Amino acid sequence: MTAAAPKRHTSRPASGKRHVFPRSAHLLHHADFERVYKLGKRHFAAHMTVFYLARPEGSGLRIGFTVSRALGGAVQRNRMKRLLREAVRLQFPERILSADVVINPKKSLLTIEFPVLLGEVERAFQVVQQKAGTSKSNNEVC
Repeated sequence: MTAAAPKRHTSRPASGKRHVFPRSAHLLHHADFERVYKLGKRHFAAHMTVFYLARPEGSGLRIGFTVSRALGGAVQRNRMKRLLREAVRLQFPERILSADVVINPKKSLLTIEFPVLLGEVERAFQVVQQKAGTSKSNNEVC
């Protein structure tokens, strides 16, 4: 006899639509992070700082995470990144904006409830969409 494979729990919203944070939406290269830090703008939230920069070329939103060693050991830093990735996956904007975003959490991220984090990420995406979209269109006019 063969044992049945364990069922994996997949989290899907009640609407049946699956939330995704695809690999193509990850900001991966050091040079890209540096460009966002040097040329981008900032949005301060209670539990994170969001850096963003509109991209004229390419399409889509790319998101990266940086967690300083000053925020704790590897376990705490990895937990922060997992929480942020999940919040981004659930709040990933419908309207695709061409921008790079880097999220830097604060130590207090580990002490808040997940719905609070979801709200902060949602608000950050709204700010990025409004301000990066506006600055992109302003750049095209000039």
